[in-house]
Amino acid sequence: MTNTQLTLIQIDNYGPWTVTPNPRREVDLQTLQSRLYADVSQLVGNREGYAFFGRFDNMVTVTNGLDRSDLALIQEAIGNRYPVTASLSTAVDPSPVAALGRASERLQDAGSAQDDTRRERLLGETLPDDERTDGDVQIAHFDVDDATGKYTDQLNEFDTFIRIEQGYAALMRHMREAHDSLSFFVGGDNVIAVCSALSAADYHDAIKHVADAVDVELKVGVGRSRVAQAAGMAAKHALEACRENGSAVEFG
Repeated sequence: MTNTQLTLIQIDNYGPWTVTPNPRREVDLQTLQSRLYADVSQLVGNREGYAFFGRFDNMVTVTNGLDRSDLALIQEAIGNRYPVTASLSTAVDPSPVAALGRASERLQDAGSAQDDTRRERLLGETLPDDERTDGDVQIAHFDVDDATGKYTDQLNEFDTFIRIEQGYAALMRHMREAHDSLSFFVGGDNVIAVCSALSAADYHDAIKHVADAVDVELKVGVGRSRVAQAAGMAAKHALEACRENGSAVEFG
């Protein structure tokens, strides 16, 4: 059984802030969002977690091993560095989808994302140390098979992007609906999924679904550990084994 701890980080009152007192330049907003994600990624990553940008004003982080004081420090750092604040909501569940759902509901109950009175809320529970195990987090690292040869070196960049995004969209929906797992595009032709306790057959099923749906072929390495970074590194090594062996699914 997995036991994933997810923390939703949501910028407070962001929509109204972007147009007050006048609409802000899009280039400045894009810069703020990308820098904020980079900082969150480092703040969480320094504590052995993973951060995914989602829609940028909402970021999903895997925070196994972080306690409430760690999360409070991350929240404080955001408030100190940026002209906006963020609220954080955490939940733990064997199903990543259920954990994110519960974290989202708590934050919604505390006030709207556009409520100017909801600021820097720190909500939810973290996984107690005595309940942690070496198998709490399962990370799957998906990669498009020969993306360079099939797309990057053959098509223009936008058409390549379309093909990669089609594969991502099909995988993201299938993993969420069939396997209670959350998948995130992380650049290039790579997708990282935070998974429930899935088997090799489940991953073969996902790969077949994407190939049938959008004609994009994938391979995947899977890792499992107490924290996201260790699970992710095991997944990366397993993906290298896929490349070496010509296999579609490998476990680290």
